[in-house]
Amino acid sequence: MDIYEKLDEIALRYEEVRDELASPGVASDQARFKKLMMEESELSVISSKYEEYKNVQNDIKDSMAMLEVEKDPEMRELAKEELATAKEKTQALDEELRVLLLPKDPDDGKNVIVEIRAGAGGDEAALFAGDLFRMYQKYAESMRWKTEMVSASENGIGGYKEMIFMINGQGVFSRLKYESGVHRVQRIPVTESGGRIHTSTATVAIMPEAEEVDVHLDMNDCRFDVFRASGNGGQCVNTTDSAVRLTHIPTGIVISCQDEKSQLKNRDKAIKVLRARLYELEMEKAHEKESSNRRSQIGTGDRSEKIRTYNFPQSRCTDHRIKLTLYSLDDIINGDLTELIDSLSAADRAEKLLHLGDSDKKE
Repeated sequence: MDIYEKLDEIALRYEEVRDELASPGVASDQARFKKLMMEESELSVISSKYEEYKNVQNDIKDSMAMLEVEKDPEMRELAKEELATAKEKTQALDEELRVLLLPKDPDDGKNVIVEIRAGAGGDEAALFAGDLFRMYQKYAESMRWKTEMVSASENGIGGYKEMIFMINGQGVFSRLKYESGVHRVQRIPVTESGGRIHTSTATVAIMPEAEEVDVHLDMNDCRFDVFRASGNGGQCVNTTDSAVRLTHIPTGIVISCQDEKSQLKNRDKAIKVLRARLYELEMEKAHEKESSNRRSQIGTGDRSEKIRTYNFPQSRCTDHRIKLTLYSLDDIINGDLTELIDSLSAADRAEKLLHLGDSDKKE
């Protein structure tokens, strides 16, 4: 089936959905009505764009028919111009329709849980992990998203051995999902007296927040331990057992949360992180089975994959997956990730379009 057969099916389904929505009594079934409204909203975008495409095809036919019979030089010139314009529109609309037909990532609209861990490089790696946290925090602010800390393990000089935080907002995962992997920094550490450039790493994991319907979590498999929160803070720190350690017995996953003063809030945050971890494990298994689909994406999302280098002496940031180099490192480290993320999204769409074209040829 080529894309235009698919588009014909979508146009037909769009009319069916509209008829269902107009039928008596449908609004009384709220669940069905909501589902139909969502489907109608998704299909209307594709259907209207396809209608525009068909109108342009008719313009091409009309212009070509005019050229066959028209003798007047001025009218023929006008028909040629209209034909050229319509062909340009056809090419643009064809590209837009192919993008609209790409499979949607069901997680794109979700909030995310971010884990950053210092890798090779000791204290410098921990300082770099802190830089990455602040980079994402500033980007979240620019997007009007909300950031919430879950847990953090500081190294004493302003860096972090590891940290977990949540970012809530519209379409967060769709923008940040390309950030998972190993980030590498090349710079002269503040602790280096000889002025030598060191290379350090930090690992970033971006996980979509999982709901109860996404992953089954048996609370009998969970063990909760409470302990006294530590670290710098106000009056409540070190006075109550508000911190929570959650152990998932089947997988051995351990999550500690002590950012909130309330034990109940820390418990809720720990459960959210556990759900996200379990969901990520399920997605990894699914991606292994769908290896061809996995190859059509930018990067693997694997935590061990080196994705980006931040070179401070050259003010250079290079994303190795798409071979993009930008000489605006100060802006990037201060949260201006728009060009990087837009480029990754565009490259991902291009890969998927190529994959879609290969599928059409097989069919």
